[in-house]
Amino acid sequence: MPIPMEAVIGIIEETAAAEVMPRFRALAEADIRKKRGGEVVTVADEAAERVLARRLAPLVPGSLVLGEEATAADPARMDALAGADPVWIIDPIDGTSNFARGVDVFVIMVGLVRDGETLAGWIHDPIAGRTATAEAGAGAWLGARRLAVAQAASAADMRGTLHAGTFAPPEMVRQVQARRERVGAIKSLRCAGREYLRLATAETHFALFTKLMPWDHVPGSLIQREAGGVAQTLDGAPYGARSYRASGLLLAPDPSAWQAIYDALF
Repeated sequence: MPIPMEAVIGIIEETAAAEVMPRFRALAEADIRKKRGGEVVTVADEAAERVLARRLAPLVPGSLVLGEEATAADPARMDALAGADPVWIIDPIDGTSNFARGVDVFVIMVGLVRDGETLAGWIHDPIAGRTATAEAGAGAWLGARRLAVAQAASAADMRGTLHAGTFAPPEMVRQVQARRERVGAIKSLRCAGREYLRLATAETHFALFTKLMPWDHVPGSLIQREAGGVAQTLDGAPYGARSYRASGLLLAPDPSAWQAIYDALF
């Protein structure tokens, strides 16, 4: 199935320019609310998702759309991942809490999956004006630059983020906090997509996530893998769109580095 990589980049960039950036640092109080579960959503998230869904679906005949905000309103939409049809996975603003507070750390993410396998991923950073892309088997790219993850090192010498808080079981939170000094843990950006850009551009070595919804990880995990990295759930299985019920996702430069980080934490 041909994937219109450049067409998707154009749609994402145009949506960012029309629906997201004009609202950045211009939201009224009524433009921000809480979803079920307490997460923040803004009118920009909802407007961007509507445009992306409308424009992306015709690019691949017979494809479905799974957007974060539409799924928050109707969780049954997750059933789209169970079938064999191509599915566009959309995170209209990843890092919404940052966006709502006027912090310039947020991205737009899109993934394309079929029968649970990720075919392509896009992460657009509208502040920096850059878009990272990957197509399965064709490498990860930032414009004309081919991306590569950082070189592996000892667990203590590798830098990364540990996202084991609100969405992790209390026992895991205590364990990770007790052992975080065994790895080079650094401050989170509170934006999964930006963490994936740090991984794919060798700014960081690893990341641990415990909230595994597909819109947060499908695009970035493909980009990180195509940049040479490893993305596995904590039971050692490759991460995929249907892995959202797993207990955690650990990303590292290679299999030995993955095991070193896992052993240090768990």
